[in-house]
Amino acid sequence: MEFEMLSNKIIGCAIEVHKILGPGLLESAYRDCLCYELKEKGLEFITEKPVPIIYKGIKLDCGYRIDILVENEIIIELKSIEGILPVHEAQILTYLKFAGKKVGLLINFNVTMLKHGLRRFVL
Repeated sequence: MEFEMLSNKIIGCAIEVHKILGPGLLESAYRDCLCYELKEKGLEFITEKPVPIIYKGIKLDCGYRIDILVENEIIIELKSIEGILPVHEAQILTYLKFAGKKVGLLINFNVTMLKHGLRRFVL
């Protein structure tokens, strides 16, 4: 599936979750509900996928995990925080680099309108 179409499906699922739950819950609640929506759309995904750090050509498992990897193509990093900071953007860019993926979505559910909590990243 092309990246644009896939990311639009994912965003649609996130909007559905936010429309029903609204802001103010824990990240884990949004993750579980988003996974339900992804499954309903027939999308394959993995949660908590380990991301090793590549340091001087050596893979090191340092405990970093991708929140959700959809169709082995798009990384989703979920937040339920007051606001996205540069460190959160750096985090998803690093995950994209280390995982060898091209597209990532940073989704902060703790906003009144989800479009204000969505950011798409392309390497």
